[in-house]
Amino acid sequence: MQQRYNLIALLSLCLCLGLAESRTRPKALPITKYVYTTGSSSHVESLLGTSRPSPEAYKTVRNAFAHYEESRSLGYDLELDSREVQANETIMKAKINEYAEGEITPHLFNPSQHIFKVLDAINKTELFQLLRHMPKGAVLHAHDTALASTKVLIELTYKADLWICQQTGDLSAEAMRFAKEKPAALTDAGQNCDWSLLSDVRRERGAEAVDEYLAERLTLYPTTDFLDNNDAWTKFMKIFALLDGLLMYAPVWGEYYYKALEEFLADGVQYLEFRTLLPTLYDLEGTVYTPLDTVRIYVETLNDFMSKSENSAFIGSRMIYAPLRNTDTEGMLGYINTLKEIKEKYPDFLAGFDLVGQEELGKPLNVFIDQLLQVPDDIDFYFHAGETNWFGSTTDENLIDALLLGTKRIGHGFGLVKHPVVLDLVKKLNVAIEVSPVSNQVLQLVSDFRNHPCAQFFADGYPVVISSDDPSFWKATPLSHDFYIAFLGIASQHADLRLLKKLALNSIQYSSLSADAKYDALSKWQMKWDEFLDYVNNVSPNGATSYSSHGQSIIGT
Repeated sequence: MQQRYNLIALLSLCLCLGLAESRTRPKALPITKYVYTTGSSSHVESLLGTSRPSPEAYKTVRNAFAHYEESRSLGYDLELDSREVQANETIMKAKINEYAEGEITPHLFNPSQHIFKVLDAINKTELFQLLRHMPKGAVLHAHDTALASTKVLIELTYKADLWICQQTGDLSAEAMRFAKEKPAALTDAGQNCDWSLLSDVRRERGAEAVDEYLAERLTLYPTTDFLDNNDAWTKFMKIFALLDGLLMYAPVWGEYYYKALEEFLADGVQYLEFRTLLPTLYDLEGTVYTPLDTVRIYVETLNDFMSKSENSAFIGSRMIYAPLRNTDTEGMLGYINTLKEIKEKYPDFLAGFDLVGQEELGKPLNVFIDQLLQVPDDIDFYFHAGETNWFGSTTDENLIDALLLGTKRIGHGFGLVKHPVVLDLVKKLNVAIEVSPVSNQVLQLVSDFRNHPCAQFFADGYPVVISSDDPSFWKATPLSHDFYIAFLGIASQHADLRLLKKLALNSIQYSSLSADAKYDALSKWQMKWDEFLDYVNNVSPNGATSYSSHGQSIIGT
């Protein structure tokens, strides 16, 4: 609690200082003073005069300007060693080739288009294939039932005793559920369907046809045109609803998590912090499950995964308890009681607390301030905030409340650039911004990635981590597609391996791991980083140089 009081005091001090500065600032700010007042660049300011400079002087000043601006960018503080410099040349060549082609034909530049239209094209690029091999550290923003690929989901539907509720005469799916006998009819409004064993439907309709239908239903791909973002969210939430009966079957719950961890590790992700509603699970025997049982299955599955030698590079995983924001005071108090129970029984697995669901249609944080201030200080907040284009709305102002409540990271923060005081304090207080580029486009916040606000975060050195949110629902990899978009489409053309390395390091630094655990995590990451450099530099495990091209060696991975 004291930490939150200190934060409010700091905000008050900053506001007072800001007002004092505005009262004393000259009305006309000469251009010769601009760089001086916005940063430590007196070496540039001293070269500016009131008259036009000579061409030589102009070049000197311009170089100084460019150098100073670059010095503020994310990753500039890192110094590459000789192996990294060599790898950087390969990576930047692949990046610049795509960038240059885009300048000639802008409409064909992958990050300028909807990712669903260019997903296959991205997968074939040399840059993407290089990034697939890069150890990217951690995913700090993802939702548990949208982690694993469509392939995994389809495989799970082949389990025995899975029923599907279909419209009469149609190949459709309103719901799925495991049961020994035909489940009871659905009574929800608008659901007029009948249950059939999915195995029988496959025999009647053909397994390939059924699998293709389910694959389409379980992602938003390839739909790019929605009426508005509410329409996108409606279809988005229907996927979660359809998956409930499949994934909340207790024997499947742990298996799904295990397979998701496998896919994340294969994509260069060594640590995962995920949001979860902690839904109530079920089984065929009618066992009564509690939220703590859901956590128990997670912990047991993680321990099993970590015990396997083939997963030795994996660092670990923790959960952020994140129930739905559309609740009332009584519901919020229930959330907090559950949170305390989890903290008591599984303190090492719990990272913190959040509220989820579409921000614009959900209740803002300020409705629950009294309850949230009752959360013990040893439980951290990781709030979704600013996932909106509505400047000044209550949704938008979640950014203010998240910061005042002491959030350790901000989920999405898309609207941050419209809040200069919040943005300033985010940097001063070192609050990480969890940016999920692909999610922001699919859910209608931005159409051209070059216009994503994270460009400013990169340019001015804000504490950014790149995440994937719900990769399963966009047919994306666990993290590589988001890294590709961030590196090529959002960051500066000049941003290089230093940015990529910084993003990986940030993901560990801003995780909920303890200081000792972060040290161990960095050691595991460094081992994979060294292997990545050898790969990019065509060095085989025995130290010899490999002359096979990257494109040929990894096509189809």
